[in-house]
Amino acid sequence: MGFLIEHCSFSVLSQEHLSNCNPFDCGHKDLNDFFANDSHNYSRELLGKSYCFLLDDDPAQIVCAFTIANDSIKTNFLPNNRKKKVNKDIPRVKQFRSYPAVLIGRLGVSTHFKRKGIGYELMDFIKSWFIDPENKTGCRFVVVDSYNEEIPLAFYSSNGFEFLFSTEEQEKQYMGLPTDYELKTRLMYFDLIVLAE
Repeated sequence: MGFLIEHCSFSVLSQEHLSNCNPFDCGHKDLNDFFANDSHNYSRELLGKSYCFLLDDDPAQIVCAFTIANDSIKTNFLPNNRKKKVNKDIPRVKQFRSYPAVLIGRLGVSTHFKRKGIGYELMDFIKSWFIDPENKTGCRFVVVDSYNEEIPLAFYSSNGFEFLFSTEEQEKQYMGLPTDYELKTRLMYFDLIVLAE
């Protein structure tokens, strides 16, 4: 098993945790600010739900945290080559214009636990949720709007995620952005069917 399962407890990231635990620092200012100041509001407004793993030996220590929300992949907006790849192996493909997905809105590992494989364990944990027979809804894909930075993009790529749009130019066009706009994030996806077989 892994560190998270053997040495941590899983929990909703509540306002109580944020007040009573040590400040969560994953080394990224935007992520830190979200978990400290916005995650509770997202949950209250039903926009996303945040979870965390707490260290069993020190429950005031948040090891990692993530936020998920419902999403979908709308294939009618994708370039033809990507649409074919997403549609591959889907039964009755002509009946679908979009496929159910879960969005990882935010994901961070505490700086105290970086470079120990915890991010990979956390990603495996999230994926396993949505292929579990007890899952209450259909969910074919996991999507993420990754920071357009080398480390996060490499992390998601190494976890089997692919770019939803092959190029930044395609993604800008899809989003209606000017060609000279600098993308701060990139849309990526993972097909859960490879784990469910």
